[in-house]
Amino acid sequence: MDIQISAAPFSTKNMRIQDTRRSVKYHPTIWGDYFLVYTSNDILAHEEQERQRLKEEVKKLLVAAPDDSLYKLDLIDAIQRLGVGYHFEKEIEKSLKYIYETYHDTHNKQNNDLRNVALRFRLLRQQGYYVSCDVFNKFKDSQGKFEDSLISDVPGLLSLYEAAHFGVHGEEILEEALKFSATHLRSSIHQASNSLSRQVSDALEMPIHKTLTRLGVKKFLSIYQKSGDDVLLNFAKLDFNIVQKIHQKELSDITRWWKALDFGKKLSFARDRLVECYFWILCVYFEPQYYLARKILTKVIAMTSIIDDIYDVYGTLDELQLFTDAIERWDFSAMDQLPSYMKHFYKSLLDVYLEAEKDLEKIGKSYSVQYAIDEMKKLVRAYFKEAKWIYNGYVPTLEEYMNVTLVSSAYMMLSTTSLVGMGELVTKEAFDWISSEPLLVRASSIICRLMDDMVGYEYEQKIASVECYMKETGSSKEDAFAVFQTQVMNAWKDINQECLNSDAIPMAVLIRVVNLTRVINLLYKESDGYSNSTAKLKDFVTSTLIQPVTISN
Repeated sequence: MDIQISAAPFSTKNMRIQDTRRSVKYHPTIWGDYFLVYTSNDILAHEEQERQRLKEEVKKLLVAAPDDSLYKLDLIDAIQRLGVGYHFEKEIEKSLKYIYETYHDTHNKQNNDLRNVALRFRLLRQQGYYVSCDVFNKFKDSQGKFEDSLISDVPGLLSLYEAAHFGVHGEEILEEALKFSATHLRSSIHQASNSLSRQVSDALEMPIHKTLTRLGVKKFLSIYQKSGDDVLLNFAKLDFNIVQKIHQKELSDITRWWKALDFGKKLSFARDRLVECYFWILCVYFEPQYYLARKILTKVIAMTSIIDDIYDVYGTLDELQLFTDAIERWDFSAMDQLPSYMKHFYKSLLDVYLEAEKDLEKIGKSYSVQYAIDEMKKLVRAYFKEAKWIYNGYVPTLEEYMNVTLVSSAYMMLSTTSLVGMGELVTKEAFDWISSEPLLVRASSIICRLMDDMVGYEYEQKIASVECYMKETGSSKEDAFAVFQTQVMNAWKDINQECLNSDAIPMAVLIRVVNLTRVINLLYKESDGYSNSTAKLKDFVTSTLIQPVTISN
């Protein structure tokens, strides 16, 4: 999680940092003890009873709707965007499987409506079903361009735009569709109705494919309540608030653990971002059943943030060598060799994994913790390699840089660790797969690394891919950014491809890596939203963890 600092512009030209501490000032936590007040879920019996009643009503709507109907497609889409799809996974999978198997037998009327064709395409690809993008050829004219008549069809353009984000390599028609729809949607914003204009502007800012569920719920609620089904609307609102109370209690417990460690005083050089870390992991899995996974991964990412600052900000090279060796040993006795400020942290780090192992022994999954430990060791080796570059004033080739920093982005470690607390769903085969640096994880790491480097260039005290590329090719900063933005888009195509027709690894596993990527896309769009968490990240936390949805009586 190489999320760095705001500091003076950085250059490695003729540079050799002496073996002294660097001085960096981060803003303190903006949350303090705020979440300690949430000591219980405080879910009232009548709230839970009403939620169960509404859930059964929604289930009846979903089951009763004909699978080949447009109403069914819209209902599935609404359920998923309202954040309650986790209640109806079996029903949704059954319906979409039928729709996929009868994909070419649908009515001609449905096949000729752009909005419906694009919606069906998107829902199936979201579910991991490969359907051909050739279905959009019918909307082209004799010159091979999208028909001009589509320009005035704003709902159709919006649906096409959302579908086009699920493209894979070689699907030129989806690249054309994305450009065509985005261009004309921008022109339509001031001409469409207020509700449709809002949907268009939201989509252009963040398409569904890159939207984090809990943040997307509130935006979609304001749209859906104007013309949606009241039963589903009320269920989604109540479910959001109940789940929010669960999250508040979890964060309260984790905050108590964090404050007991007293890192704010003992490691004052490091970022204190516990709440922001919990939000990060909440975006990976918000569903109540993944509470153990959230606890483990939040603690790991919070500790990783401090390790990042030890290597990038505070530690001398000699100290970093000792710390790297201690991590390799992974034994409490290794504390003896560490500087005093590292001892308490090292013990606390090992305690996190020991606690996870004890929790997982109950379900026969304690073996999975070793995968997480191995990934942490790999991460720290990469951190140390970067630190040596800085101390020696060495600028690596871009290939050398990426080989190390795809690991030091921490997304390989987080991807593997994200599966540790998910229970019976994740097999040993899944751990072997995700820890082998598969394309899905590498693509996610590329997005993390390049987006981080682009927003931090000239402000971080470290080497970045931009500098490596410019030195190697003689290109300008603008040229480097253009190349890396293309690589980010290509990495998203790799992610899309890896999620299609993957029989070996369940979608419930794959989606954790996708969600990790979505968090990076959110926090690193235009600025570093983690190190400076007083701006947009504060609003995200407030929306998901503090402000409930208003429910009308």
